[in-house]
Parts: sequence; structure tokens; C-alpha cells
Amino acid sequence: MQGFLDGLGALVGWGNSLTWGGLGGIWWLGILIAALLPAGLYFTVRTRFVQFRAFGHMLRVMGHSFRKEHDDSVSSFQAFATSAAARVGTGNIAGVAVAITAGGPGAIFWMWVVAMLGMATSFIENTLAQLFKEQGETHGTFRGGPAYYIDKGLGRHWKWLSIVFSVFLIICFGFFFNAVQANAMSEAIHAAWGINPLLVGVVIAILASLIVFGGIKSIGKFAGVVVPVMALIYIGIAIVVIVSNISRVPEIFSLIFSNAFGMQEAGAGAFGAVVANGIKRGLFSNEAGMGSSPNVGAAADVKHPVVQGYVQMASVFLDTMMICSATASIILLSNVELGGMVEGVTLTQAALASEVGAWGNSFIALALIFFAFTSIIANYYYAETNIFYLWHTRLSIFCYRFLYIVFILFGAWVAWSGSSDNFQLLWNMADMSMGFMATANLLAILLLSGVAIKVFADYESQRDRGIKEPVFDARKHNIPGVEMDVWGGGPHIPGEHK
Repeated sequence: MQGFLDGLGALVGWGNSLTWGGLGGIWWLGILIAALLPAGLYFTVRTRFVQFRAFGHMLRVMGHSFRKEHDDSVSSFQAFATSAAARVGTGNIAGVAVAITAGGPGAIFWMWVVAMLGMATSFIENTLAQLFKEQGETHGTFRGGPAYYIDKGLGRHWKWLSIVFSVFLIICFGFFFNAVQANAMSEAIHAAWGINPLLVGVVIAILASLIVFGGIKSIGKFAGVVVPVMALIYIGIAIVVIVSNISRVPEIFSLIFSNAFGMQEAGAGAFGAVVANGIKRGLFSNEAGMGSSPNVGAAADVKHPVVQGYVQMASVFLDTMMICSATASIILLSNVELGGMVEGVTLTQAALASEVGAWGNSFIALALIFFAFTSIIANYYYAETNIFYLWHTRLSIFCYRFLYIVFILFGAWVAWSGSSDNFQLLWNMADMSMGFMATANLLAILLLSGVAIKVFADYESQRDRGIKEPVFDARKHNIPGVEMDVWGGGPHIPGEHK
């Protein structure tokens, strides 16, 4: 068994070097380290800094997102909540702790950078997902995502890329990410209450099965209730910690910025470790550019593709700028030693307990139960959408569901083993699959960015003409691959849609 794990670790290490940097000993020589931030900057410029200039409009769009266009469809907010459920998970609690442990406090700065630029990237990819979506298998549902916009938008010569993306998404979200989430839940519950991690894994698997087999509507309803409540409570606790340590806040900001640019020695040493870990953990947490949120963003029933671009952009802001920052504040304001043996979620637990008392340990466990569990059920839908794209058979869904359960149990087993090597391997596996998946998606949205900007221009043109809720009519635009039965246009506005 150990020989197999060692061989797997070597393979995973090579994959991570290719995508995340380290080839030839050069920390930035990797596809995503070199491309993720420049791509986000490119989309920011192409959209004329949409995440900043239209921040207020984004909030107004969110205010209307609860409304459904049809009774049997998925609302924009339910799609937002489902994607937030996947984003707001282990990455926000354990991932931030891992970033600080591996890259020092400066890694938080690079998580912020990834998020701010990633808001524009998420805007582009979710607009494309809406544009190229198709009718689902039941009335009122839609399917879409990178596999669909690659296939429909780029044409048959790029079919291979849509297949590659789908395979890596299934591996990443269907298997490895769920193992990471189950591992964090099992560790947190064991640390708080001493319950056997394997037993926790079994319970997670059973409960997840009961919800996910109900489909996207069931997932959307569950996430729409749980995500806002758990996020507000968690942020509230962090605010209490910040207020009680308000005099130290300038010191913490100084620590983050000085470490971010190598002005001080980082926790893991070099400047490269700070940047790489910040970008890695930032992408793991907010998923902007990874190609995950478009799978559920496409499910929303909206009047214009850009609407869901705005909504999913808000999800990135909530995830990193608010919840990840809350976790970072809890850790950095505590007196817990960052270079010690405590790592992952247990570091966050120890940090909060040192500030508020022993109940902080249990609170983090409870928060992680909700954060990670909603991630597990949202991750299921992401992978199922791509299974559906590749095979369209009941057998493929059955096999996927079986392996979905197996990897939840695998994550719990890693927690039960107590091995730090197994823990690191688990995160490395998630990083590798995430890296290849994000690489495929970034290439696709860069190639299709002109189409997304064209659709965005249509939305802004309608708003400039005083139309409060723009409607997209595909008949007015020559965009190959767009389904006319989805985007044929809604009720016509005299003088505006002809």
C-alpha cells in the first residue's frame, strides 16, 4: 500500500509542477502561476473593470435574483447559492490555514488578488455558460458549462478540449474535492468531540446521497437556505474576534503586505512559496476561472446571460474577500504558533479557541459541517453535468454515484490514518486535478472572450437605453452554437427588439 501511495505521490507531484510551477526548480514555471493572474487582468480590462465600476449594479442584480422566471425552473439565487455552497467549504477554513502555514501570512494578499481579478474571470465564464446552455432532461431545467461552451462555441475541432475538461472536472469535483471536504469534516469532528473519522465518513455519505439524488432543484433549495445562514454566522464570529483585537488589526495588515512582497521571511521561506500558495489556495477557494461554477450558473433561468455573470461574480467576492478574510483574521489575531505541528482545520480551531474559549473548537467543527457538506452536494452536481455531457446513460450515472461515495469514505480514511503524508497527498491530488481542469477552461474562455464581450455590450446597450431588465434575443446576433429555443427572446419591447 505504501509503495502505491509513494508512486502516486511522485506522479501527482509532477502534475503539480506542470500546472502550478516548480519545473526545473523555477517556482513560477507552471501554466497557472504564469497565466491565471494575467488572464484575470485581461478580462478585467476587456470588461472595463466590471468588478469595480459595476459593483453597485451587481448588488442590485443580486437583489432581484430570488425571483424565478418560471415556476418549475431554478432561480438565479438558487444557482448562486449552489455555486457558493461549492466555493464556501474547506477552502475557507482549512484552505486558508494551509495557505498561511505553507506560504506565510503574505499568501492571504495573493488570495485577495486572485479573487479581485477572478471576479472578472468568473463574470466571463458564467456569461458564456448561460449563452451556450441547452434544455435539460426535465421541463424547466437547463444544462451547460465549459464542456458545452467549448463544444458549441469553438466548434467540432475543439471537441477534444471539452472532453479533456469534462474528465478532469469529474476527477476533481466528483472525487478528489469531495475527499478533501470529507477529510476536513472528519478531522474537525474528531478534534471537537472524539468521534471516529470513519463513522463520520459513513454518515456524510448517507446524508449526501439522500440530497443529491433529488437533482439540481433539491440541491438548489437546500443550498439556498443553508449557505446564507452559515456564512452570516461565521462572519459575525470573525467580527467579534476582530473587534476584541481592534488595536492589533493594523499590525496584521502590515504583516500580510510585508510578507506578500518578501519584505520579511515568509513562513515557508521564499517569495515564490508565498505567491504560489496564495494563488493555489485562492483558486481552490473561489474557483474563479476553474470552470466549476459555470456548470450550475447555466442552470439558472434568467432573461439575459450577463445576469448570471453578475450573480456568480458576487459569489467570488463573498467567498474570498469576506469569508476567507474572516478565517485569516481569526488565525492571525490569535497566539497560535503558525510553524507548529497543528495544520489545516485544526489550526483554525485552535486559533478560535484561543480567542473565545473552548467552545470555539466546537463552533469551527459545526461551521465546517455545513460548509463542507454543502460543498460535497454541489460538487456532485458539477460532476454529474459532465457525466451527462459525455455519456447520457443511466449506467454512467450509477458508476459515478458509487465512486462518489467511495471517495467520501477515502477522505475520512485519511483523517482516521492520522498521517500527515496522506493529508498532504490528498491536497496535492486536489491541486493537480484542479490545475489541469483550470488550464483547459482558461484556454477556452480566452478564445471565446470576444463572444462574451459582445453579449456584455448588448446588455449594457439595453441598460443605456433605459431598459431596467435587459432581455437577450439570439436572433439579433450571429453567434454559432446558441440554442434558439433557449434564447429566442422574451416578450418584445416596442422599438427595442425587432
